[in-house]
Amino acid sequence: MSATGSPLLHDLAARELIVDSTPTDELAAHLRERMRSVYIGFDPTADSLHVGSLLGLTLLRRVQLAGHRPIVLVGGGTGLIGDPSGKTGERALNELDTVREWADRLKRQVSRFVDFERGGNAAVLVDNYEWLSALSLVPFLRDVGKHFSVSVMLNKESVRARLATGISYTEFSYQLMQAYDFRELSRRHGCTMQMGGSDQWGNITAGIELIRRMDGAAAFGLTHPLVARSDGTKFGKTESGTVWLDASKTSPYAMYQFWLNTPDADVTRFLRYYTFLSLEEIDALHTATERAPEKREAQRVLARHVTALVHGEDAVRDAETITASLFTGDVAGLNAEQLRQAFAGAPVTPLAAEDVGALLVDVLVRIGLAESKRRSRELIATGAIQLNGHKISAVDAVLTEDAVLPGGFVVLRKGKKTFHIARLDKK
Repeated sequence: MSATGSPLLHDLAARELIVDSTPTDELAAHLRERMRSVYIGFDPTADSLHVGSLLGLTLLRRVQLAGHRPIVLVGGGTGLIGDPSGKTGERALNELDTVREWADRLKRQVSRFVDFERGGNAAVLVDNYEWLSALSLVPFLRDVGKHFSVSVMLNKESVRARLATGISYTEFSYQLMQAYDFRELSRRHGCTMQMGGSDQWGNITAGIELIRRMDGAAAFGLTHPLVARSDGTKFGKTESGTVWLDASKTSPYAMYQFWLNTPDADVTRFLRYYTFLSLEEIDALHTATERAPEKREAQRVLARHVTALVHGEDAVRDAETITASLFTGDVAGLNAEQLRQAFAGAPVTPLAAEDVGALLVDVLVRIGLAESKRRSRELIATGAIQLNGHKISAVDAVLTEDAVLPGGFVVLRKGKKTFHIARLDKK
């Protein structure tokens, strides 16, 4: 594969981010001539994008940094249809108002990744509902549908994989919709290149062919890998569920921890995919991981860079502060938001005003960390109870006003791993 003369293609190839492509020499020459417009689409299947969308977003950022114009297409129209790619069954169809609301939220999210005010190659944001909703059936079938061979469509991987389990005409037609998007972006914005995951190759080539047939113009395509973990576990999932890009759904601390827990076998690949570090810097981190894997230096750099990209530098500082505090156990210095993120998955029991000044023996029973006062005294006497990171040894200790942290949090820990949050509602 040659990427001669195109810094963008050279970088993507070096980072192993190209799976399929229209002839690379032709694409390199096309990109070398002048600034080009390149698009990736994101369908609103939820009220937030997740880390599965992150590789596409970073690719658009690379496009812009290489001097080309990124086009972010939010699929307000195709989101009503459902892409069969990578699915074993039919998607649930969502209501129009729901999809429109989700599309609006996605539009706000992508602004962290590309610059919509940047000089001559400012990013463009479009919603395909604008043109797809205006289509009339008969003209569409006559002018567009005639260019699609059903036999060819049946051979596309996204369709062929679903023939055994069944596919509706609604999802079967998705390929036409996406091809029409490419042609419409070509006409409206001079877009000549589409990128997407490797499962989108059939849809991308359909758009290229439609532009050639209807307009006699050249168009290009490129796909990136579908990300998977080397140990077989699903990328983008944790015990608590999907890792979202919305901070209200997945906190910056949880995002940081997700990347910090990357296995050694994956960390170098993810550094190439998701960070903008040079390949020399990534090679150095790979060597450091091989020499001292216990230090997890590469994972810390990965977590820091991706969390900053998604949530900003302040969020990284918060995440690292929380991580350090939980490592030492001393959480008294955390602010209310940091405490909320740190203990988002821990059980919470509300405290009443009369609980301040009560014996900890009684508080432990009330919140469920001890079955009885006797057991509560035993836990305290053996040093098994910590209050805000500090061991409690006196069985007559009381919960004082000073022990209530910002936001009304009181952090109690039994043993090494069992956390419970008591929270005073300070009205």
